[in-house]
Amino acid sequence: MADTERRPLPRPLRLRLLQIAREAILSKVSRGTVPDFVADEPELGLPSGAFVSLHIDGRLRGCIGTLYPEQPLVVAVAEMAGEAATADPRFHPLAPRDLRETDIEISVLTPFERIAPEAVEPGRHGLYLARGRHRGVLLPQVATQYGWDREEFLAQTCQKAGLPPDAWRDPQTVIMAFEAQVFSDLGEAGNSGDRER
Repeated sequence: MADTERRPLPRPLRLRLLQIAREAILSKVSRGTVPDFVADEPELGLPSGAFVSLHIDGRLRGCIGTLYPEQPLVVAVAEMAGEAATADPRFHPLAPRDLRETDIEISVLTPFERIAPEAVEPGRHGLYLARGRHRGVLLPQVATQYGWDREEFLAQTCQKAGLPPDAWRDPQTVIMAFEAQVFSDLGEAGNSGDRER
């Protein structure tokens, strides 16, 4: 994949985004709205896709994201954090008391690029797969967490899209890849868990 113009965010900006995400979640679960955040830092004002994943005791508790760079990064993170806490259909909305136990992980995405199946690198690439009305997305860290090889990662993305596991072999299936800078409360606390993909 070609290099993108976005450089990895330095630690102070990663910490700022994690703080914004936590403030957005608290506001959303307490008052039902997310405040308007404005970035003083130019990097946080650049349009970007972003996902926010929430974990409690190491278990996923919500994950919502926006794939396309249509909003400033600071806005995307704030909105997705609020949505991850309250609108992931797999989970009940977080209560304010849950926030203390919640670990926040942010994935800042590069733009999508079409990719051949044989070029997919699990752990480096995230996947967006589409055929007809079916769509599925898996972040780069998912393949690493589950130890999937390339074919299993492709098959799992197909299943996420509601397609047969081998749909990635069909020329009608569009496979797009992206990379992500991934960082979390836990990683930044020890400055050892942030990952760049």
